Amino acid sequence: MQSKVLIYVLVLALLPACSTKWTYHFQEGPVYGSTYHITYEYKPSVTLEKEITGILDRINISMSTYDPNSTLSRINHNDPAARLDEDLKRVLEVGREVSDQSGGAFDMTVAPLVNAWGFGFTAREKVTPAKIDSILKFTGYHKIRIDGDRLIKDDPRIMIDPNAITPGYVADVISEYFDSVGVRNYLVEIGGELRCLGKNREGNAWRVGVDKPLENTLEREIQQVFHLEHISVATSGNYRKFYEENGVKYSHTIDPKTGYPARSNLLSATVFTDQCIYADAYATVFMVIGLEKAKQLYTQIPGIQVYFIYSDADGSLKTWQSPGVQAMIQNSSETQEQPIPQSRIGG
Repeated sequence: MQSKVLIYVLVLALLPACSTKWTYHFQEGPVYGSTYHITYEYKPSVTLEKEITGILDRINISMSTYDPNSTLSRINHNDPAARLDEDLKRVLEVGREVSDQSGGAFDMTVAPLVNAWGFGFTAREKVTPAKIDSILKFTGYHKIRIDGDRLIKDDPRIMIDPNAITPGYVADVISEYFDSVGVRNYLVEIGGELRCLGKNREGNAWRVGVDKPLENTLEREIQQVFHLEHISVATSGNYRKFYEENGVKYSHTIDPKTGYPARSNLLSATVFTDQCIYADAYATVFMVIGLEKAKQLYTQIPGIQVYFIYSDADGSLKTWQSPGVQAMIQNSSETQEQPIPQSRIGG
């Protein structure tokens, strides 16, 4: 649905572990067309690599839009034997909740629109107003429903794209697994969306930086650093993932109501909340509806904080943040330290 902007985890120099029987482990790799990075404190002679990889594989089998044998792909192609697993059902249920809350700004049935514009899992099509109008006839989150272990579609052409919510969900699942085995210090980052608990190996809060929205550059510059201990964070934006044709820029964020890429002066939306699945979904919502509506909607959603980067009438970068964000901001001098970059995901 839209790009997931690069989020940096600022990792301090590795120091010897102090008086503790546990130590910090690090695991990373490719996943879902992006990458993941996970740091956690656990027993020195034991890692949780197999369990982490198992979760990543399980959810890929469930909801990959690229694997023709995944549960979601089979549902998208109307396989009568396909049944919802618990992971996919949870994602669909939260997606419906966010769709209701946002008045349809979040909608996982946009898959055919995302594909048509060239940001999905099929080749880009020739887009015309007539083409978009024809697709809109079989999109809309009200046209699907869950019945036991089945997804009922009002039209067989309906397809689901969960990529604007899946990374956050995976971060939650791994974090909840850590909680269940007694891990109390961790940072889980999946495709740029993350959830953390406790402290880093130095005993300090995790430090997370959000990109400055700069187009047409390979350089990464941090806009703001945040100090996090028990929270999830997701950032969405349009300035990295887009293409230009005949002098017109087409962004990765598709407005489900119009069928066209969303356009506004909001360049980046960062959301902080307890569960990363919600942070991921609402970051998408805010990019769809734009700055002024986002400021209004966030007040109606309990338990979230937001940090928006936008351009003013002169093209200068400005920021707007909710009241609870200031407590998470680090000193600006820390943004000068060399970050270790993490990954981003495109929906």
